[in-house]
Amino acid sequence: MPPAQRRSILLLLAFAGCRSTNPTLYSLVVPPGPTLSGGPKVVAVREVSLAGYLDRQQIVRSSEDYRLTVSEDDWWGEPLGGMLTRVLVQALAQRLPRSSVIGADTAIRVMPDVTVEVSIQRLDANRDGMVTLVAQIAAGHRSGRREPAVRAFTTSVPPDGLDMRAHVAAASVAVGRLADATAGMLQGKAS
Repeated sequence: MPPAQRRSILLLLAFAGCRSTNPTLYSLVVPPGPTLSGGPKVVAVREVSLAGYLDRQQIVRSSEDYRLTVSEDDWWGEPLGGMLTRVLVQALAQRLPRSSVIGADTAIRVMPDVTVEVSIQRLDANRDGMVTLVAQIAAGHRSGRREPAVRAFTTSVPPDGLDMRAHVAAASVAVGRLADATAGMLQGKAS
């Protein structure tokens, strides 16, 4: 092997050695919310859709000023769309105890009274450092006789620090607020 090629390989190996091989993994944990009376008998939550820039392992810290700030060593512990669906199902079940809440895209197959769809357009820090969640929520009745209820949702949560744990904790609170808004939409939709 020529010396120049050998040096190039050694430089690549040295550079690769500087990078962390074990990223820190994070998960959203939605805080408990208000318990509401009423609601449909069976609620199915479809897989949450994400803006493309969020659909990655690495956690996006910000999308301000025309560029993405992505944390290379801080990753979501599971695909973000699936995690958001899972935590929304749990949060809605807690907030609507008289409803059975399931993930629509799981192995459990039932005929829901209402299907919930959520589209996340933003989940990162704004210019002021607050974690901002922007979403659309739709709740459609099984009968199809009524138009689905559609609502835009935006919230911002200040993190309690500058580290990634504080960022994820603020994102968890924002997702909890999304669950509160969704539960409020469903409260009046009895089966």
